[in-house]
Amino acid sequence: MRFSLPSFNSRSIVGLDVGSSTIKAVELAAKGKSGNFELTHLGISGVPSEAIVQGAFLNASAITEAIREAVENGKIKTKSVAAAVSGHSVIVKKVNLPSMSREELDEQIRWEAEQYIPFDVNEVNLDFQILDGGNDEGQMEVLLVAAKKDLIDDYVQVISEAGLVPVAIDVAAFAVENAFEANYAVTRGQTIALVNIGAQVVNINIISNGIPCFTRDITTAGNQYTEEIQKALSISFGEAERIKIGGRGSHSQDVVPQEVEQAIQSVTETVIGEISRSLDFYGATSADNRIERVYLSGGAAKVSGLAKAFHDRTGLPVEVMNPLSRMLPSSRFEADYLDDLAPALGVGVGLALREAEAR
Repeated sequence: MRFSLPSFNSRSIVGLDVGSSTIKAVELAAKGKSGNFELTHLGISGVPSEAIVQGAFLNASAITEAIREAVENGKIKTKSVAAAVSGHSVIVKKVNLPSMSREELDEQIRWEAEQYIPFDVNEVNLDFQILDGGNDEGQMEVLLVAAKKDLIDDYVQVISEAGLVPVAIDVAAFAVENAFEANYAVTRGQTIALVNIGAQVVNINIISNGIPCFTRDITTAGNQYTEEIQKALSISFGEAERIKIGGRGSHSQDVVPQEVEQAIQSVTETVIGEISRSLDFYGATSADNRIERVYLSGGAAKVSGLAKAFHDRTGLPVEVMNPLSRMLPSSRFEADYLDDLAPALGVGVGLALREAEAR
């Protein structure tokens, strides 16, 4: 699923995950005809607090600088970039429309979309994918995606000002799905939920028979862990963030494990509660497709006790997703470093795979 941008021919593409906490720049290379990929470049940089709030770019210059830093840290020379959007300014709906050809739908999509999106159709970029070409009742299933033009323009601006060329804008939930399909066996008839927990947004994508059938973004996300730890210990946001992800680099001598555990447990209950409500809604409206497994990704996916608490709450098997699990080993990076970071790379890997698969 790609929104239209100026065409640009390139042999490679960088998957750029512009998060509210960190920027991740990922580049892959296809190896031979076996369908294998290698992680060739990876750059990460921090984003100043409050630079991005609920998807709004409040400090574009700081975001631009963070993008430059991520690219420099990864020693990335490629200029072509794919990014991903999510949040309240993005609408994904599976709709039934009268059967028609793709060419006909191209011409009519703006008129059809007016019935399903809560925005002025003139203020959005639209894309679609035909899921089912038609049935006996003259209807077909279409996945409709709309994103506000202002949001797309924000991404294009910061990427361009960082000296890069934006060639595609995807949806974060679909980028994670692409990374999942490249690394996990997809069983016919299986229904799974991909839950990507970022700093400010959780992307939920329920896939049945290989097709997205329910997509939702919610705003109860990873930063809440950091904020609760920060309040509990009266420390900086940055120090609380390090403690949240396991204390790496933490220099605080006053950390009380019990207080940290209580803060994390409290937020975990809230986060799981919000996600469970979305899964329950899907279950109530799609009784024929019961969710069989949940895969967690995103920076907060490895928060202590989250996967177990999720299983205890829902009764579903829960696994932390590794979007590098089938990648060829790379001598460029330490294995422990990649294992620790991998769950946060779902969006970036999925974006980079778009072009790697096309070459």
